[in-house]
Amino acid sequence: MAILLDEGSFQEYDAGLVSLDPLGFRDSKKYPDRIADARRKTMKNDAVICGIATMAGRQVSFAVMDFSFIGGSMGSVVGEKVSRAIERAIDRLIPLVIVSCSGGARMQEGILSLLQMAKTSALLARLAQTKAPYVSILTNPTTAGVMASYASLGDVIIAEPGALLGFAGRRVIEQTIGQKLPDDFQTSEFFMNHGFLDKIVSRPELRSTVSSLLDYMSS
Repeated sequence: MAILLDEGSFQEYDAGLVSLDPLGFRDSKKYPDRIADARRKTMKNDAVICGIATMAGRQVSFAVMDFSFIGGSMGSVVGEKVSRAIERAIDRLIPLVIVSCSGGARMQEGILSLLQMAKTSALLARLAQTKAPYVSILTNPTTAGVMASYASLGDVIIAEPGALLGFAGRRVIEQTIGQKLPDDFQTSEFFMNHGFLDKIVSRPELRSTVSSLLDYMSS
């Protein structure tokens, strides 16, 4: 956030949303206990921070994911907060910038987590109709359900150098197709070479790159 946004400009929205336990899920510990541990560890209520800010003086709807909160997993709260960030971009006709970092959908919420993929994707289709630009920034790692939804639907998709990107894990794919994958498989560079990314940008260059893109797409 400090790299991308104008200092002091960020106004957070929806910070109080907290996941419930719809399935009564338990693995090595109860899901509410896992949530409580993550909240103590990160001082956040879930794995994404959303709000309104300015970037080089331009107002944007902004969201950034935090991998330290249960692996940046997308449950109902993450999906709802990202959806509201998209809706703010639609309502205000301002650009949307999302910084993704995630291990995917949150298994403790089952189908309610997977539904967030469809919900966010549908809202991005509405955003596209307004012609407001959406820049998706992929950091290390961006995988599974997040990668298969809003992270891969940007008008421009940027990734950091060497980031792990993809849907299923490398070993799962190799066992499924019965083939050895290239050493650089699922890296930013591999994705760039195969046409999925628009640009690979290191963090010191992110602000100027995104600002220039927004200037171009908003003109």
